Amino acid sequence: MASSLAALHSAAASHLPHPRRQRTAALARASPLLRLPLRLRSRRVPGSPPRTSQLATGAAGGTATGRARRSVGVDVAALAAALRDARTADDVESSVNAFLSDDEARLLPLQVYTCVIRGLGKGNSPDAAFAVVEHLKRRGVVPNQFVYNCLLGAVKSCGELGRVQAVLDDMEAQGVPPNIVTFNTLMSIHVQQGRVEDALRVYADVQGRGLVPTAATYSTVMSAYKKAGDASAAIQLFALLRERYRNGELVGSRGDPEQELVKLEKLTVRACYLSMRRSLVGGKNPVGEALKVLLDMDEAGVRPERSDYERLVWACTRDEHYAIGKELYQRIRDGGDEISLSVCNHLIWLMGKAKKWWAALEIYEDLLDKGPKPNNLSHELIMSHFNVLLDAAKRRGIWRWGVRLLDKMQEKGLKPGGKEWNAVLLACSRASETSAAVDVFKKMVERGLKPDVVSYGALLSALEKGRLYDEALRVWEHMRRLGIEPNLYAYTILASIYIGKGDHAMADAVLHDMLSKRIAPTVVTFNAIISACARSGSGGNAFEWFHRMKMKGIEPNEITYQVLIEALVQDGKPRLAYEMYMKACGQGLQLPAKSYDTVLEACRAYGSVVDVATLGPRPSKGVEVEPIRIENSFSRFSQFKDVHGSSHRFAGVGMYGFYGYRMAR
Repeated sequence: MASSLAALHSAAASHLPHPRRQRTAALARASPLLRLPLRLRSRRVPGSPPRTSQLATGAAGGTATGRARRSVGVDVAALAAALRDARTADDVESSVNAFLSDDEARLLPLQVYTCVIRGLGKGNSPDAAFAVVEHLKRRGVVPNQFVYNCLLGAVKSCGELGRVQAVLDDMEAQGVPPNIVTFNTLMSIHVQQGRVEDALRVYADVQGRGLVPTAATYSTVMSAYKKAGDASAAIQLFALLRERYRNGELVGSRGDPEQELVKLEKLTVRACYLSMRRSLVGGKNPVGEALKVLLDMDEAGVRPERSDYERLVWACTRDEHYAIGKELYQRIRDGGDEISLSVCNHLIWLMGKAKKWWAALEIYEDLLDKGPKPNNLSHELIMSHFNVLLDAAKRRGIWRWGVRLLDKMQEKGLKPGGKEWNAVLLACSRASETSAAVDVFKKMVERGLKPDVVSYGALLSALEKGRLYDEALRVWEHMRRLGIEPNLYAYTILASIYIGKGDHAMADAVLHDMLSKRIAPTVVTFNAIISACARSGSGGNAFEWFHRMKMKGIEPNEITYQVLIEALVQDGKPRLAYEMYMKACGQGLQLPAKSYDTVLEACRAYGSVVDVATLGPRPSKGVEVEPIRIENSFSRFSQFKDVHGSSHRFAGVGMYGFYGYRMAR
C-alpha cells in the first residue's frame, strides 16, 4: 500500500482532469493539512494492459466488459475539502459529480476514498466520513476492512468515540470481519478514554481469535499498563516479548524486530517511571513501592537511562523520599554516566530537608571529586546545612562539634563567615568553655574575619562565666575602641560582670547607659543580674534587684523566680524563698520541680515555721535536657587536641594584649 501511495504521489499534473467551478471554493476553505499537494492516480507499467480500478469494477457489478478502462487522477486534498460539509450520501454524490464526471468518478480507485476518509477525520468532519461510506454502498461497492479501519481512525481523530459501536455494527452487518488493525484501533480508543480494562479485554480477544499481534498492538497494551500504573504487568509483558524475540517467535511485524523491542523497552521504562512517580506522590508506602519497581526492573533486565533516573529524582520532594533519592543517585554514579548538576543540587536540598546532612555532604564531596563542578547554588545549599548543624551545636553547647564542623568546611573549600564562627563562639559560651572561646576568637581573627558585636558578646559571656572579670572588662574596652556599638546582649553581660565583681553601682551605671542609648533593659537583663548575685552568694542584693525590676514595670518570669529562690536559700532566707515561690504560683507561673525541692529542703533544714503543706503537690515539670545525637563519622568531632578545655586559665600579656593571650598549659 505504501509503495502504491508513493507512486500515486508522483503523478504528473497534466494527467489530472480539469476541475469544475466548485473546486475553487472547496480549496479556499480547506484546512492547511488538506491543502498539501497530495495527488493520486492509477499507475500502469508501460507495456502492460490497463488496470481496472476497484471502484469501477464495483460499479459494473463485478463483471469485466472487455473494454480497456483508462486511468483517472484526482486531487485528493481538494476532493476531501469539497466533502467536508457533506452530511448524507446524496451530498457526497453531488460533490463528486460536481468535481468529476460520472465516468471519471467510476474509475476512481478505492484507496482514493480511504485517503479522503482519513483526511476528513484529521479535519474533524466525522459526518462527512460516514457519508462517504454510505456513498460507496449506494454505488454497489462493499467496504472492506481497510475502509472500516480508516473510518474507525477518523472517529478516533475527531474524538467522536460514541460512534465507535456504530462502525462495528455496520462491519458486522456487511459481513466484514475485523482484523488486527481494527483491534489495535479499538484498544487505542479505550486507552484514550481511560478504560484500561476494556483495552486489555480487546487484547485478550486478539489472542483468542488467533490473530498475530503487531508492534502497534504491544505498544498499545504497554500504553494501557502505563495508564493503569501497573509497572509489574508492563515488565512481565516486556520480558515475555524479549524471550520470544530471542527464540525467533516475535513475528507479525513489518519493521525491524530488534528496533521494535528497543521501543517496547522504552515504553516499559516509561510505564515504570509513571508508576513510581504516582507512588511517590500519593502512595501509602511511597519509598517501598518505588524501590520494589526498581528491583523488578533489575530482575527483568530493563535498563533505564540516566535521564529516566534524573526525572524520577525531581519527583522526590518529601522528607521520606530521601532513601529513594539516594538510591537513584547511586545508580547514576555506578552507571558511569555524567550527572546533571541541577539534580545533585536538588538531592543536596532533599537530604537537608530530611535532616540527612551527612548524606548531603557526601554528594557535595562527590561533586568536588568526580564532578560536575559545584556552582553557587551548591555552595549555598551545603552552607545552609552546615549552618543548621552549627546552630544545633550552639543551642546544645557542643563546642567541640562546632570547631570540627568549621574545620570540615575549610577542608572542602568552603569559607566560614562571621555567622559560622559566631555560632561556635556562642556554643563555647553556653558550655562555659572560656579557654575554647578565646582560641576560637583568635582563630577567627587570624583568618582575616572582623569580629562583630555578637562575637564580642559571646566572648564576654564566656569570660564572665569563667569569673575572669578584669579580662572581660579589657575586652569590652577594646570593643569600644574599635567603634563597635554594644547591643542589649552585650550590655547584659557587662552588668553581670560588675555584679560578679561586687560593684553594684557600676551595674546600675550600665543600666543608665543603656537607657541613654535607647536600649531598654528586659527581663533577660535582670535575670542575668539576679543570677550573678546568686553565684556570688548575695541573696539580699538579688532580692533588691528583683524589686528594682518590678519598679521599672518589668514582669518577672519563671526563670526570675527560680534564680531568686536559689539566691535566697543560699543566703539563709528560707521563709522569703517560700513567699517568692507562693507568689509565683499565685501569678499562674509554673516553676520547675527543682524550685519546689529547694524551698522544701530549706524550710526543713532551717527549721522555718512554715506549713509546707501549703506548697501543694510537687510539680511534674522538671528540667529536661534534649538528648544529643551525633551520627556517622562526625561522632569523632569531639576527639581533637588543638582546642583547650575550661580547666586551663589564661593571663593577659602586655597592655591589654588581648591578641597575645596564651594558654597556660
